[in-house]
Order: sequence, then C-alpha cells, then structure tokens
Amino acid sequence: MKKSIVVFEVEGGNDKGDDGHRRDTMPIVNAIRDKGWNAEVVYFHPDRAEEIFQDVSENYDAYISRVNPGNIPGGEKGYFELLTKLSHEADLVGMSTPEEMMAYGAKDALVKLNDTNLVPDDTAAYYDVESFHETFPKTLSYDERVLKQNRGSTGSGIWRVQLKDRELAQSVEPGTELPLDTMLKCTEAVDNHTEVRELGDFMDFCDQYIIGDNGMLVDMRFCPRIVEGEVRILLVGPHPVFVVHKKPAEGGDNFSATLFSGAKYTYDKPEAWQDLIDMFADARPVIAEKLGGDNIPLIWTADFMLADAEDGTDTYVLGEINCSCVGFTSELDMGIQQLVAEEAIKRVEEKHA
Repeated sequence: MKKSIVVFEVEGGNDKGDDGHRRDTMPIVNAIRDKGWNAEVVYFHPDRAEEIFQDVSENYDAYISRVNPGNIPGGEKGYFELLTKLSHEADLVGMSTPEEMMAYGAKDALVKLNDTNLVPDDTAAYYDVESFHETFPKTLSYDERVLKQNRGSTGSGIWRVQLKDRELAQSVEPGTELPLDTMLKCTEAVDNHTEVRELGDFMDFCDQYIIGDNGMLVDMRFCPRIVEGEVRILLVGPHPVFVVHKKPAEGGDNFSATLFSGAKYTYDKPEAWQDLIDMFADARPVIAEKLGGDNIPLIWTADFMLADAEDGTDTYVLGEINCSCVGFTSELDMGIQQLVAEEAIKRVEEKHA
C-alpha cells in the first residue's frame, strides 16, 4: 500500500476558483495529507490519458473524481475509460467509479424506481427524439411536467413546463395529444427564467439533450410543493452528514432550489429530519436492487420534494440522486472534508487488509 490518493480535476469550467481548482478540492487534499497520507491533484485531458494511467497506476492506491462531466474536454467517454481502466486493470479503489456514476447519478435512475413509492409511477425517459416527440404532447395534457436532461448540473436543462392557457390546462382531456402550436410557459431551474414557446418549437429545442453520448430526457410530474423547498440528504459513503433544506426564491413560477437562482439554504443535522432519514434508510436496499448494486459513492446526495400522502400527511418524492461531482463548498466550515478523507482512507485500508 502506497498510502497515496489522486484527486482528478479538469481545467476550466465555472466551478473553479482563482487557483484553478474546485473550491472543495484542496480542502479534501489537505485533509488527506493531515492524516499522514499523500494526496495530489491531476488534471485529466484526453490527449494525456495513457500518460496519466501509467503515472497514477504506479504511484497511487485510489482516485477521487472531482470532475463535472459537462466540463470534460471531448466528452465523458475518454475520462470514464481511464477511470474504468484504473479500477479494473490497475486495481485502484475508485471513488466514484463510472459504474456508480451511471447507476446512481444518471437521471433515468428515477425511471428505474418508478414502481416504488419513491417517485410517481408516470415518470418516463426518452432516449431518442422520435419517442419524445410522439409521447410528450400527450403526457403534457395531464398537467405540469418537469423535463430533466441527463448531463445538466446546477439546474441547467431542467425545465418546468406548463400550458400558458390555464383554462385550457384545466379543461383538456388527459391523454389528449396537444397540437404543436400549443403555447407553453417554460421555466429553467438554472436561474428561474421563463420563456413562452410553442410546443413544437420547444421540443425541437430539447432534442439537444437527447442527441449524443448518454443523452436522454426524463419526464416527471411537477410537484407543486417544491415551492416549500427541496430537501437534500448529503452523504459521505453510507453516512448521512447533513440535511439541506433548499427553499426557492419567492415569486412567479420559481421552482429552482440552486444557490445560483437565489434559493435559501438551511443546514440541519440528520436527526432534525429523522422521518426522512429513516425512510431513505429503509429504501436503500430497494435502490441498490433497482440500480444494479450497492456500491455506495464516496460523496453523494438524494434530493426530495414534499408531497401529500393519501391520508393527508407529509411524504417525500425523490427528485434525483447526484454522485458525479457533488459540490460542498458551503459545508467546508462544518468539517465535511475531514469525513471525506476518513472514508476514502478507510476504503483503501479495507481493500488492503
């Protein structure tokens, strides 16, 4: 055992500070070093993939991926190939592996869970343009929907879609195929901006989210209680660390719970949301079964929205799971980087025990 962990980043992107790193990268590196281990940052670039493989496989026990897939030069394919090769051929401990990112982090994880009580059963995914154009004009007749692209982060490509004519929305027969000139009101989560567009034009615009590697759109029922806030469980390995209550900015059709859009965040200990923590713990085996294994990511989140149960009590709807590159800059003063370092070192030590 070399007692050495590499942290992967890529150059550029709007998630970098003045030093060229993500703001939570060096705190992780320093926390690992404080425990007597070596930790270094390596920037991935597809032109250097073989050189990086040789260096990392010879000098490190494990990798931690701190790469937003949307910022990878040339797309995620080459990066995922490197990570897979390091895990399978060089036998490094991967945190998180491409398999974990695809199983837990892809938006269609929601579709794989739509026969559980975690998500509405009418949640669907479109993997090709034809099925999207054929089906979405019908699902929209059931009332407001949310479309989520697979590659997005911080609310980019996540759209709340509603009929502009609310009288039409209330009178249209569910299952009716809406004409392509139906006017829509579309609000993007990244900044809560609203656009009025024709249905056909909006679908043409959304084709970009489907085309390309791992392209897809998830079509999900809009949960009106999102205005009360999104509730995020932040986990390090199997351990819930914080519950973040993210309340969207008030006004209009605002529904985004990102800091970029003006949402307000409140940080609580897990026991303050014990019913949600217990529900998620009970659901973990089901999630593992449906998503293809219980290889728990190093840093991950599960986002929930409040909803009404049939008996009138509160329940929770799973909005998404994130594990590709969860940011936690706001939590650094709470010491989360120390927990990340401890969990990462523990995984390496367990492998070599």
